[in-house]
Amino acid sequence: MLVADHAGSVLVANQALTALLGHPSSEITGRPWPELFIPDDHGRAWEQHNRALRGTVSGPWPDLTLRTAQGRSQRTVVQAHPLPAAPGEDGPGVVVQMSVASRDEETLRIVTELRLREADTALWSLDLTTGELSELFGPSPLGRMLAGESCTLEDCLARVHRDDVARLRDALETSYQGRDYEQRFRMFDQVGDERWLYARATHVGGERPRLVGVVDDMTEHVQLVRRLADRRRIEAAQGRQVNELAAKLVSATTVQEVTDLLSKEFMPIFGGDGGHVLLLDQDELQIYPADTRDAGRWLHPGEHRDVSHPTGAVLQDRQLRFFESRSELLERFPAVEGALRRIGSHSWAFVPVFGDAKVALGVWVVAWTQPHHATPDERALMLTLAGLAGQALQRVNRQRAELELADAVQRRMLPPQPPDFSELDVAVRYLPARAGWRVCGDFYDAIRLPGRRIGLVVGDVQGHGVEAAAAMGQIRMAFRAYASNQSDPGTVLTETNRLLTETGEIVFATCGYLVIDVDLGQLQAAWAGQPPVVLATTSGFEVWEPETGPPVGVDAEAKYPVSSRSLPSGSTLLMCSDGLVESAEVNMDDGLAAVGNELSAKAADVHSAATALADLAPAGRGDDIAILVARVR
Repeated sequence: MLVADHAGSVLVANQALTALLGHPSSEITGRPWPELFIPDDHGRAWEQHNRALRGTVSGPWPDLTLRTAQGRSQRTVVQAHPLPAAPGEDGPGVVVQMSVASRDEETLRIVTELRLREADTALWSLDLTTGELSELFGPSPLGRMLAGESCTLEDCLARVHRDDVARLRDALETSYQGRDYEQRFRMFDQVGDERWLYARATHVGGERPRLVGVVDDMTEHVQLVRRLADRRRIEAAQGRQVNELAAKLVSATTVQEVTDLLSKEFMPIFGGDGGHVLLLDQDELQIYPADTRDAGRWLHPGEHRDVSHPTGAVLQDRQLRFFESRSELLERFPAVEGALRRIGSHSWAFVPVFGDAKVALGVWVVAWTQPHHATPDERALMLTLAGLAGQALQRVNRQRAELELADAVQRRMLPPQPPDFSELDVAVRYLPARAGWRVCGDFYDAIRLPGRRIGLVVGDVQGHGVEAAAAMGQIRMAFRAYASNQSDPGTVLTETNRLLTETGEIVFATCGYLVIDVDLGQLQAAWAGQPPVVLATTSGFEVWEPETGPPVGVDAEAKYPVSSRSLPSGSTLLMCSDGLVESAEVNMDDGLAAVGNELSAKAADVHSAATALADLAPAGRGDDIAILVARVR
C-alpha cells in the first residue's frame, strides 16, 4: 500500500510494498506512483489516479504489472481511493492498494484480456441495488465506444434505440426476481452510429445481487445478413428479369426486336452504360441500333476479317473478350488508339453472337463508363444471352425468307383487281398483318355467272405462311370451278368442302359465298363461319347473318344451307374477313357497328368506301384483312 499526493508523488510506502518491489522506502518515496509499473501500464495507472481525485472510483479494478528490482514482472490488482487533503496541503491525495493475484486468477485475467483485446466483446456487471454498471476487467474497446465514462444503467439506457428500451426494461424487471438476462437490442455509440448488441448475463444473489455477463457487438453480422438478403433479392429480381427478357428473345419476330433487347433492355442487368450490336449481312457489318451508329462507328473494323480490331478478332475466333481498362484494350489492339480519344467508356465486353454450328452472326458490345470487372457469372450469362440472340436471329431470317416466299405466292394467286362488271361496281382491298412477319390465307374473288348473276367470295384459310397461301389458291380455284357449273351457292360450298377433306391435307377455312341476281334484286348466300354481310345506304346500315355451316375442310359430310333475301335499292354491301371487325381487344358487334357507320357514310362510292374501311380497321392490324365492297349500278 502507498499514499500519494495530488500530483501522484509517493509520500509513504508500507513494508509489504517495499518487500514486493525489492527497493528501500527511500527509493520509492518522491516518485510518481504510476511509474512503478511497466511503461505499457503507465496510462492506466494515471487514469486510476485521476479518477480517485475526482471521486469517481468503482470496480472492477485494473490489473497492472509492477517491475521489481530484480527485473521480474508482478501482476497486481490496483485500487485507488481518494484521501482528503490535510490542513496546509495543496489538494487531496490518494491511497493505492495493490493485491497480488493468485496464479489461477492471473491466468484467467490474461486469457480474458487476450480474448477481449481483438474481440467486439465486453464483460460487465450490474449492481441491481444501486444500478451501477461496470466492466469486470477494466474498460474495454467496446465499452469505451458504447458508454464512454457512463457507469450507470440509466446512462446506458439513454443511448438505446427508443424502440428497444421498453423491452430491455421489462427483461431487467425479471432479473430483479432472480432470473438470468438475455436480449438483442440496438444502441447508439459515442459518435452516434447504431450498433446491434447481444447481451446475456447470469443472476448472482447475495446481499448485493447483481448480473454478471457479456455483451457482443453483432453489427457486422447484422450488416452481413442484410447485405446477403439484399443480394438475394437483387439476384431474384435479376433472375426474373433475365427470364422475361429471354422469353422476349424467343418470341422476337424481327432483327430490330433482337438487337434492341441486346443493346438496350439487357444493359441494366450488367450495369452497362451503352450497348451496340454489329451483325453480318452479306459480308457487310451493320450497326444497331440505327440511331447510335455514329457513336458506335469506332466498333466497325471496316473489313470484318481484320483481326487487328477487337470486333474482327471476335468474329474470326468467336471468343469472348473483356477489357477492364483502356490500357488493357490498347495493349492488345493498339489500332483503336485514335478512336478511344473520342469516347468516354473505360471497360468493354465483346461477345460473339453465333447460331447453329457456331456460325458467327455478329458481335454484341457492352460498354461501361467506369472500370468494371466482369465476374465469371456475368460472363457466362452474356454468352448464354448472345447464344439465344443468335438462335433468334437465325429463326427470324428463316421466317423472313419463308414469309417473303409466301407473300409472293399469295400475291400471284390473289387478283389485284376484280373483273369489270357492267351491272356491278366492286372494290377490294387486302391488308397484311402488322404483327411481325406474317402472311395469312385471306382471299376474295368475284365470279361472272350465267345470266345477270355475279358470285362474290371472301374467305380466311387457317394458318400462316406458304402452306396457308397455297391452300388459299386451291380453295379459290375450287370455288371458281364449282361456281361455273352449279347455280346453288350451298352446293358450291359443299363440293369445295368435299374436295378439301378428300385431299387428306389438314386445311380448313372460313368463307362466305354470295350470289347477286341483278335482274331480280335477290341475294343468295351459303356461309361457313365468316362474319355477316353489312348492307348500307346513305341513311343507315343493317347486318345480315346468313345461316352458317362449319368451316370447309372440317367435316366431309357437312351441308351448307342457302339463305335468301332481297337487295334493298341503292344498297352497298360489304363482305370481309374477321381481321377487319374482331380481335382480342374488339368484339365483333362493336367492329361491325364501326364499319357499318363508315360504309353508310361512303355508300355511294365503293372505292372510297373500301379505302375508308382499310384506313379505319377498327380491330387493329394484328391479322390479315380482306375487304370486298359491291354496289349495283
